[in-house]
Amino acid sequence: MTVKEICSKAKENASVISLASVKTMNKMLQAAADALRTNLYYLIDENSRDVEACTRGPQFVDRLRLNRLRIEGIAMGLEKLIDLPTPVGEVMESYLAPNGMEISRVRVPIGVVGIIYEARPNVTADAIGLCIKSGNAIVLRGSKEAIYSNRAIVRVIKEAIAGLGISPEFIQLIEETDRSSALEFMKMNGLVDVIIPRGSASLIQSAVQNATVPIIETGVGNCHVYVESSANILMATNILVNAKTQRMSVCNACESLVVDEVISRSFLPFALGILREKGIEIRGDEKTRELVPDVIPATEEDYSTEFLGPVISVKVVRDVTEAIAFINAHSTHHSDAIITKNTAFAEKFLNEIDSAVVYVNASTRFTDGFEFGFGAEMGISTQKLHARGPMGLRELTSYKYKIRGNGQVRT
Repeated sequence: MTVKEICSKAKENASVISLASVKTMNKMLQAAADALRTNLYYLIDENSRDVEACTRGPQFVDRLRLNRLRIEGIAMGLEKLIDLPTPVGEVMESYLAPNGMEISRVRVPIGVVGIIYEARPNVTADAIGLCIKSGNAIVLRGSKEAIYSNRAIVRVIKEAIAGLGISPEFIQLIEETDRSSALEFMKMNGLVDVIIPRGSASLIQSAVQNATVPIIETGVGNCHVYVESSANILMATNILVNAKTQRMSVCNACESLVVDEVISRSFLPFALGILREKGIEIRGDEKTRELVPDVIPATEEDYSTEFLGPVISVKVVRDVTEAIAFINAHSTHHSDAIITKNTAFAEKFLNEIDSAVVYVNASTRFTDGFEFGFGAEMGISTQKLHARGPMGLRELTSYKYKIRGNGQVRT
C-alpha cells in the first residue's frame, strides 16, 4: 500500500478504537501483552536480523536490541496501562450559562496519531498501547534499522486483537523506510491529525521544517547536572554517575556537568575519577583542567551536544545565577538537575530553569513516562504548546464542548 492508502485505512478504522469501551480497551492491552510473551522467541529472532545488519555503533545497537527482559518490560508497560483510567470522556469542566445551557468541556481522542521514530522497537508497542487506551488510531513509521522488529511487533499485536473479534486496522505500519515515505507521511493532512517525531535532532528538525500536519516536537536531551556549593559530595557523585552511566544512549542521560567553583576542588577530582573508571571521556573548561590537568579541552560545541555515549562536558561557574544562565543557554530544555542543601537555591533553580522537567537532588534518568506513572510514553515533548515533558494518555487527547439546552436561541 502507498503511504496515503495506509493513512486512509487508519482513519477509516479510527472509530473502532475511539468508540471502544474501557473494558474493550483493556482486553486489547492484555491480549497484546500476552502475545508479546507468547511470541518471545519469534520477536527476538526478528530483532536479531536488525541487530546483525546494524552498522551504526554500540550505542545505537543498545537502543535497537530486544531480549527477554526488555520484552517483559514492554509487556508490563502495556499491563500498567490497564490499571490507568482512560482520559476519554473525562469532564474537564462543566458549568451553567446564564441562558440555562449546560456547557461541558470533555476529553476526546486526537483521532489519527502518527509517529516517526528511529531504532527502539519498544516504541512500537508503547505507542500502540498508549493509543489504544487514549482511543486513537495510529500510523507507525519506524527506521530501516528496526524494520524486522517493528513488523514482528505490529503483526503479533494485531493478530492478538483480531483474536478478540475486533478489527485491528486502526493500527497501521508504513514499511517503506526511505526518506521520501517520511516526507510524504508528514503531509497527510486530513488523514493524520498529529505527527510525533521521536529520534535524532536531524529527524526532529526534518519534521519541523517539512511537516504540514501539526507536530509535537520531542527534543534531544542535552541534560545537565549542576552541583551547587552546599551539595553533599557523595550524593552529588552518585546522582551524576547514575545520570551519566546507567544508560548512556537515551535522551534523559546527563551530557553536561556544571559545578560551583567553591566545591570544585573537592568534588571534581573525586567525581571525574569515578566517571573515568567507567570509561567516560571528560571534556572541560580551563578551571576544570586546572584541577584535573589531563581533561580534554571543551569546545563551545561540546556544551551544546547530546553525546549519547561515553563523553561528558564540564563547566565550572561562580554561583547558582551563572549556572542557571549557562544551562538555559545550552540546554535543549529537556531535563536538568541541581544537587544542593540550600532550599532557596533549589526553588530558584526550579523556577528559573526553562526545561520540561527540573529536578532537585535526583537523577535526570527519571524523565520517563513509566517512571512518572504513565505506563509508557509517546515521547518527551520539549515544546510548550499542548504537551510538555513525558507524553502519556492525557497528552494524546484533545477536547470538545458538549452543550445541552432546552430550546435556547440566540437573539
